[in-house]
Amino acid sequence: MQTESPRFSLSPIMPIEYEKKHDSYVEHSAVVSDNIVQEVEARQAAERRLVRKLDFRLLPTIVIIFLMNYIDRVAITSARLKGLQTDLSLSDVQYDTVVAILYASYCPIQIPSNMVLNYISRPSLYISICVVLWGLTSALTGVTHNFAGIMACRVFVGLPEAAFYPGGIYILSRWYTRKELAFRSAILYAGLLISLAFGSFWAAGILGTMNGTMGIAAWRWLFYIEGAVTIFIGFLAMWLLPDYPHNTRWLTPAERHLAQVRLAEDAGEADKDSEQASVFEGLKLALKDPKVPIFMLMCCSQLLGLSFTNFFPTLTATLGYSTTNTLLMAAPPWIFAAIATIINARHADVTGERFFHQTAWWWVVMVGYIISLSTMATGGRYFSLFLMASGYCGFTLTLVWVANAIPRPPAKRSAAIGLVNGFGNLGNLMGSYIWSSNWGPEYHQSMIIALCALAFASLLSFVIRVLLVRENKRTERAELDLMHGPERERIEEAAKLEEITFEEAVRRRMGFRYLY
Repeated sequence: MQTESPRFSLSPIMPIEYEKKHDSYVEHSAVVSDNIVQEVEARQAAERRLVRKLDFRLLPTIVIIFLMNYIDRVAITSARLKGLQTDLSLSDVQYDTVVAILYASYCPIQIPSNMVLNYISRPSLYISICVVLWGLTSALTGVTHNFAGIMACRVFVGLPEAAFYPGGIYILSRWYTRKELAFRSAILYAGLLISLAFGSFWAAGILGTMNGTMGIAAWRWLFYIEGAVTIFIGFLAMWLLPDYPHNTRWLTPAERHLAQVRLAEDAGEADKDSEQASVFEGLKLALKDPKVPIFMLMCCSQLLGLSFTNFFPTLTATLGYSTTNTLLMAAPPWIFAAIATIINARHADVTGERFFHQTAWWWVVMVGYIISLSTMATGGRYFSLFLMASGYCGFTLTLVWVANAIPRPPAKRSAAIGLVNGFGNLGNLMGSYIWSSNWGPEYHQSMIIALCALAFASLLSFVIRVLLVRENKRTERAELDLMHGPERERIEEAAKLEEITFEEAVRRRMGFRYLY
């Protein structure tokens, strides 16, 4: 007689309860996952709205100011074609000195200006007041009657102008991430290039139609009108420009917090200085960084190679056309350069590459110089002007690269930008004397000097690239040490600001690399 083996089975209730718990767990996981996705999407949407608001308010304001900045600065080159040098009885050397003296005040003031800007709570007012002051001084240039008068005006145009370009780049770096900065800075600099084109059109209209109006020479009207427009824009900028992410009045508290968090995420640490940092601390940190002196020398050599800007109407006049036609023909090369600048910077942002996007354009300029050295034919010389103007596509990225290579702390970054642009503009000062009319109309000596300067700048740019590659390799080796030492405090600040754990902040910090 066989006994039936006992059969073991789960109670029918157990799988039902198990399935219910499993389903509940799956549903909970799905809800959590959906919430995370929704939070990420909400964050991305909020960030897009913030960037769009900055793009529609901050960028246009800075571009328009920059447009007037260069129109006011180079108006003297257009005025020369309509009698300024003759009316004021200026020799060629005196005229060159008038052009150069602006940079004598413009260059050294940029450094303390940017150092102070980092500690001014309302940079919108600081920059706007400077705009009004240089507009006023530019307008007063129209009442001068001798060498001493125009020299004084040029000095006092340079002083307030010094605050703007490095200050503008610094403010952009306080709002945009590394991958956003190059394109926005290119839009800013495209404003400069458009100003060179628009300034030529503007000057052609005023100089061609207003000579003798109310008994006043046309070149004087040029300074009166441009100065008045600049003053008006300066007052508007007091309302339009932002301050810093933590205190801009036309942003909501949530937007201000998001603006701070996204910059902290971008660099892996909070975008602020330590409590003990002084105005001079940033300067000392910048001067100790070996990259900064190389950037300074590179920028100076670069601007010496691109110093034809202040004499562009004179170079265009060598084609043999009338004053009005010369000014009109000077515009298209700058329009081409503005378009190329935006395309180049956009690609630089997408790829994260800096060296070739900057330096290759200097090589294009060198080709332009070689063409001009080889021929005096109208077509060849005019084509070379397009190549020469495109060199500013590279200059656009110089201060952007400085901001990328020296991201923190802000005081160091601010001082570095001021040092590089201030010292760099000594190239413009020296360049004021290499385009002597005695070397015209061929200007062969001038072009050889400029060509050599760009070759030297290319070498220095390569050195910076090598240094940054080395820094990235060193960072990779040091990533495991971030849990200890002085870096821990900065990462803890970032974690507190972002409301995340210290470990998460370390993970984000480990993702930072210099762009080269």
